[in-house]
Amino acid sequence: MSTIISLPDQATARLPRKSFLNEEYGIKSWLLTGDHKRIAILYLVSITFFFVIGGALAGLIRMELLTPPSDLMATDTYNKVFSMHGIIMIFLFLVPSVPATIGNFLIPLMVGARDLAFPKINLLSWYLYMAGGLIIFAAMVLGGVDSGWTFTTPLSTHYLNTHVTTAAIGIFLAGFSSIFTGLNFIVTVHRMRCPGMTWFRLPLFVWSHYATSIIMILGTPVLAITLVLVALERTLDIGVFDPSKGGDPLLFQHLFWFYSHPAVYIMILPGMAVISEVISTFSRKRVFGYTAVAFSSVAIAVFGFLVWEHHMFIMGVSQYSALVFSLLTMLVAVPSAIKIFNWTMTLYRGSITFETPMLYAFGFMGLFTIGGLTGVFLATLGMDVHLTETYFIVAHFHFVMVGGMLMAYLAGIHFWWPKMTGRMYPEAISKVSAIVTFIGFIVTFFPQFLLGYLGMPRRYASYPADFQVLNVFSTAGATILGIGYLLPMLYLPWSLVYGAIAGDNPWQATGLEWQIQSPPLTVNFVEIPVMDHEAYDYEWLANKTVHEVQTVG
Repeated sequence: MSTIISLPDQATARLPRKSFLNEEYGIKSWLLTGDHKRIAILYLVSITFFFVIGGALAGLIRMELLTPPSDLMATDTYNKVFSMHGIIMIFLFLVPSVPATIGNFLIPLMVGARDLAFPKINLLSWYLYMAGGLIIFAAMVLGGVDSGWTFTTPLSTHYLNTHVTTAAIGIFLAGFSSIFTGLNFIVTVHRMRCPGMTWFRLPLFVWSHYATSIIMILGTPVLAITLVLVALERTLDIGVFDPSKGGDPLLFQHLFWFYSHPAVYIMILPGMAVISEVISTFSRKRVFGYTAVAFSSVAIAVFGFLVWEHHMFIMGVSQYSALVFSLLTMLVAVPSAIKIFNWTMTLYRGSITFETPMLYAFGFMGLFTIGGLTGVFLATLGMDVHLTETYFIVAHFHFVMVGGMLMAYLAGIHFWWPKMTGRMYPEAISKVSAIVTFIGFIVTFFPQFLLGYLGMPRRYASYPADFQVLNVFSTAGATILGIGYLLPMLYLPWSLVYGAIAGDNPWQATGLEWQIQSPPLTVNFVEIPVMDHEAYDYEWLANKTVHEVQTVG
């Protein structure tokens, strides 16, 4: 039987009990902090700011598509709006959201460390993110980018009346922020695990972030080099991708998607990390097939680098290579399916409760499954030729990224909010928010599968009148979805002042982060803990609770 973990009694520790939130006041203490928890909060505020901007641009897109003609904005303006929406949401929200906020906050706590391996580099990563984000924002204000978030050549190199170079510089800096974050996570997991924290006692949250960090470090430099080449071609008039100057536009596609498809897993793997923790906690069971789920994260990271060409099936690539990449794309569904099946088996005969994080987790599982299955359709060569560049692609991508990752992000924020702040949020309205978000998402994006199948091309400001009914449904759903996103922005800040005191472990979870005070001490642990039980061991938690009750008695 599991023994009691050697955690010091945080409640009776004689060291100062100031949490990371009130250790020092003032803006300067935050802007110069080396505390991973404060840096996570800085990321949380910054990412939320850019999410609001990206969401507002999405609202403009849906308002334009409410009617068939282009009557809200000029077509050139529409191109810039959807381009900036994609750039902001992908590079400033989806890529950094879970790793930079929840991951930054939790990984040292989960492995029993006092901080990340390189605190100063961690702070530098936030400054690079902010610098990149503000430069991208400046590019939008100055006139925007009209080549899509993919910077497709020769559109991004031919037309010099948009701010492609400015946006590329911003993405370049934000990319280095991701690289530094990934480096910090890898070194921390390798070198700073507490005694007894073996690889197979790590929470699955850590496994997923470790796999994500590998992708960040290996893939992001390729994107950075690609965007530098685009900027050099625009400014120095050299021929890299422009065929009129001896360049090769297909080379750009290979380089860009070599990063950008693994980037899908930079976005979704941390979301899967959150779901593993939430499912286990609210079903009161160890994750079924822990080892398989852990290695599936690594398998996803590996397969992610082997499937980039499925974005290029209609671009004149070799039919033989297309067949190979089609097969590999279908195989990448296997490790993702392992997670879904194992989470389902974890729920089986579990003591399930329906707190807000669990509702978001169920939403993730449903929406991600739909997104993943439609990805298999797109891996089929014949279907891909018909569906590429239609709204089917838009729906598929949003089901995976927005329906999947954003639901997981909200699950994680609600799950660890009591630990981060020491306060509980109002449970009733938060459950309403989760349900409204799920319904709004389905109404927004499911009609787009039908639009794509019927042949409506994406990135057009006008469309035939036959498609209007489905577009009206989609815009109405976006309104509902916006309400679902707005509610947490209201009740979470409210809870900071008026929320009930959370206690150290309101969910009765097993992770090390739940065995210390809420909010955590600045140093995380009074003494470095010793881990001597398996992850998600609820028998250990029950024994620990009995031991504490007997001690108090």
